[in-house]
Amino acid sequence: MFNEKSFEVFNVSGLEERMTAIREVIQPDFQEIGTTLVADLQQAFDRPFYLHIAQHRRRTVHPPENTWAAVGEGKRGYKMAPHFQVGIWPEYVFMWLSMIDQPKGQKEFATKLLQNMSLLEQLPADFVISKDHTQPDYFPLTEAKPALERLAKVKKSEFQIGRIIQRDSDIWLNPKTAAHFMKETYRQLLPIYALLQPND
Repeated sequence: MFNEKSFEVFNVSGLEERMTAIREVIQPDFQEIGTTLVADLQQAFDRPFYLHIAQHRRRTVHPPENTWAAVGEGKRGYKMAPHFQVGIWPEYVFMWLSMIDQPKGQKEFATKLLQNMSLLEQLPADFVISKDHTQPDYFPLTEAKPALERLAKVKKSEFQIGRIIQRDSDIWLNPKTAAHFMKETYRQLLPIYALLQPND
């Protein structure tokens, strides 16, 4: 499970050096958390899910400012549809249900959520949203509605919802507690994910 060494990876200079540290320190946690999430989602929805761990292969000079793993129903990729993410910035770990990079049906996803805002309003108060997966900023749930209205109208807009665990949180002192918190976060996002699925 993530610890102080996980966050210290972002102090490593150089693309290859930081990628080596990411592979050695962070990606084993992604593998463990992602494998559990895949199993939970397959049980919940009775469909195959796949784990994708970011490799940052397009980078040639600058080391990644954050890193993540995604779980979705696409075997070859995840960005084309709503999916789950676990990832880490230098300041915090995040657990998201994500709609990023202009997924097919973006407007419909936004409309469905706007019509079912009660699902979001029932989430615990510590849930937050992100409007841009390339930036570390996050916002309270009270900003979900305007963010979704923008998602419906602006092609390049994004929406992520979930929780974060700050770097200095005491939860990291007990890996079992941290793992339970993360698993519970994804469990509470399942009704929203189910809403975004195509009608049979």
